[in-house]
Amino acid sequence: MGDPCTRKAAAICRLRHQLKKKNESLADQFEFKMFVIFHFKEKKKKCAVFEMTEVVPVMTNNYEESILKGVKKEAYSYESCQELMEKDVVQLHAPRWQSMRRDVIGCSSDVDFFLWPRNDIDRIECKLFSRWKGDNCSYKPIKADFGFSHYDYEKQLVHLLTRKETSDHIINDPSQTVFLFVNRKQLQTSTNKVIVFKMCSVCLYLPQDQLTHWGPGTPHDVVLDYLQ
Repeated sequence: MGDPCTRKAAAICRLRHQLKKKNESLADQFEFKMFVIFHFKEKKKKCAVFEMTEVVPVMTNNYEESILKGVKKEAYSYESCQELMEKDVVQLHAPRWQSMRRDVIGCSSDVDFFLWPRNDIDRIECKLFSRWKGDNCSYKPIKADFGFSHYDYEKQLVHLLTRKETSDHIINDPSQTVFLFVNRKQLQTSTNKVIVFKMCSVCLYLPQDQLTHWGPGTPHDVVLDYLQ
């Protein structure tokens, strides 16, 4: 018998082969849990933590069968198509959340977070957990970093001030793993008009081959550190 890693890799390969026949992706076999944490510049101020109540996985490059057809037609070699297949990315869309504050009723609502102009946010961090569908065990943390500093998103929002569209703006961190959907709104004050940006949805990008890269801990353990 092979070692556990080899058996695990073989099982995933068999599953992927079955999924291709059904026109499904590996991501469809998982359930996801996501948290968004806002870190503030004032160190004494507690983080604002939200649990995403809906996480929808969508494959962006689920075209392995088409790639392999090109190999059979000798359009390119199998070695050269490996890089293409490794770029299969899962988009994890999260449009609704609920606050983790104990003094707030935990009802789910559409994401609507005032993002700019303000100068108290240091960075936005996302934590992602998953488990196999039908598995009653606890969600496990995926070993991937998702972060967006205020330096990076503020530069993009300032650039968007010149755009006329009021919605469907998307900004992303330098590593292109965190994408924020933002709405532009114009508010009338007593003296002038002010343009503000609100975050209305979160999307994480994760390579498909990292879906089973789990670390230790549970969602409760991880979130508790931010709430204390």
